[in-house]
Amino acid sequence: MATDQLQKTTASVEQKIDGVVIGLFLNLNDAGEPLVAFPGNPLERAIPARSTTDLNKEDVGKEIALLFEGGNPLQPLIIGKIHHADTVKPAQDDEQTLASLDGEHIVLSAKQTITLKCGKASITLTKAGKIILRGAYLLFRSSGVNRIKGGSVQIN
Repeated sequence: MATDQLQKTTASVEQKIDGVVIGLFLNLNDAGEPLVAFPGNPLERAIPARSTTDLNKEDVGKEIALLFEGGNPLQPLIIGKIHHADTVKPAQDDEQTLASLDGEHIVLSAKQTITLKCGKASITLTKAGKIILRGAYLLFRSSGVNRIKGGSVQIN
């Protein structure tokens, strides 16, 4: 629909929609705009909408939350996708969790190795229990005891 026709239709629409409306994401038009359908749609076809969230072809057919600019039903704004508890997959075990942050601790998990790298320096943790420190310069400083323990200790 051309912009002029949309403006004429907008002027003839007297119904205002307040609050959140649950609609459906139907598709993306040629311009990449999401097309939506919702209860109270004054037209008998999908309406292009603006969006605050990314939508793609995999989201077609999903429920979305809509608001309307100035209450105008011809100016929908997608504020988010509706997530249903039965479609959300919970983590099956702790090994699948890649990162965990709780404000006091950060836990990174991987099945084989984790490497932190910055320039020539790196720290690698392996599944076998090895910790590999690499760098152009290593400094160990402690205000207390600095112990080196191991089955055998090799220096140089």
